[in-house]
Amino acid sequence: MASAVTDRAISAIKQMVLDGTLKPGDRLPTEKELSETIGVSRNSLREAVKALSVIRVLDVRQGDGTYVTALEPEQLLESLAFVLDLHQDASYIEILEIRRLLEPVAVEQACLQLTEGDFERLEQTMQDLDASSGIEELVAADITFHHLINHRCPNDYLSSLLDSLAGSTSRARVWRGLTDASAVERTLSEHRRILDALKARRPDLARTYAAAHVAGVESWLIHQGDPPAE
Repeated sequence: MASAVTDRAISAIKQMVLDGTLKPGDRLPTEKELSETIGVSRNSLREAVKALSVIRVLDVRQGDGTYVTALEPEQLLESLAFVLDLHQDASYIEILEIRRLLEPVAVEQACLQLTEGDFERLEQTMQDLDASSGIEELVAADITFHHLINHRCPNDYLSSLLDSLAGSTSRARVWRGLTDASAVERTLSEHRRILDALKARRPDLARTYAAAHVAGVESWLIHQGDPPAE
C-alpha cells in the first residue's frame, strides 16, 4: 500500500499532466529536480513513478529516462483488463451487468457513424458462421462483431472499456456455447436484429436489441452457474 508521501507525489505528477506542465511524450525532469520540485524524497518519487508506470501513465525507459505516455484510452485501460482477468472467476455476472449497461449506449452512439464498409465487415462475421461452426469460432466472431460496432462509438474511453469487458467474459461465452445447442443460431439471430437496426439508422432499436443480447447471456449465466475453471 502506498504511503501518504508517495500518494502526494502521484498527485503532484498527475497535476503536472493536467495543467499541461507535462504533456504526452514529454520526458520527466531528473529524479533530483522532480523530487525537489514536489518536495518528497527520491525513494517516495520512485514509488510514485512505479505506480504510474503500472497504469501506463508513465513509461520508464532504462538508460533514457521516464516519459509521459501518449495517454491514449486503450493504453490507460490495459491495467483494468489485467484486473478483470485476475477476478473474472468471481465476477462474470457483475462484468456482464456492466456490459449490459454500457454497450447499448456505445451501439446507439455508433449507429450514425458506421459506414457501408463497416456493414460489409459485420455481414462477413455472420456469413463465416453456420451450424457446423465450432464454439471458438463463434466466440471469436461474436467478439469481432461487437468490436467493430463499439469502435465506431465516438467515446474512445467507452469503446476501449468495452473491449476489456469483452475479453474478460470470453470463457463464459465458450461455456454457454458448449452447453447450449442453439448457441450459433441464437447469436446469429440476435446479431441480425442489431445489424438491421443499425443499417436502418435506428439507434433506439439498436440500443434495445444490444441490451437484450447481453441480457440473454447474463440471464443464462445466472441460471446455469459459473463456467468450470478449465
